[in-house]
Amino acid sequence: MRKADDYASLSAFERWSLVALWWGTAGVSWLGWGGISHELVHQPGWVPEVWVSALVAGGIALDLAMGLWLALRPGAWACRAGVAVVLVFSALATAMVPQLWLHPLGPLLKNLPILALLWRGSRWNLLKVGS
Repeated sequence: MRKADDYASLSAFERWSLVALWWGTAGVSWLGWGGISHELVHQPGWVPEVWVSALVAGGIALDLAMGLWLALRPGAWACRAGVAVVLVFSALATAMVPQLWLHPLGPLLKNLPILALLWRGSRWNLLKVGS
């Protein structure tokens, strides 16, 4: 039996919003195969062309897995893994295409509220004020 603290402190709406985000991202990447996802990964000097499709496919698989984990086992560890994935993807995107931070639609800026939501669900109290 799972203990109460095994569950993420997210409402059902928040949890399913994150699931939709992960699955939606996987779907958009799949439907746009060979398009913008490949262009973003294939930055000159970063990734050899032979690896681009494998890396995009790996990203799709990871997005699907994160959505499935949050859908079926919405615990603190799923949110912690989500924090790690968002941080790693954001760091890689920043290193490869730093101008995404200045893009009018804010593809990387949107990761900040996603991180905040995942952080709350992770039940980490490292930044708890007044403790």
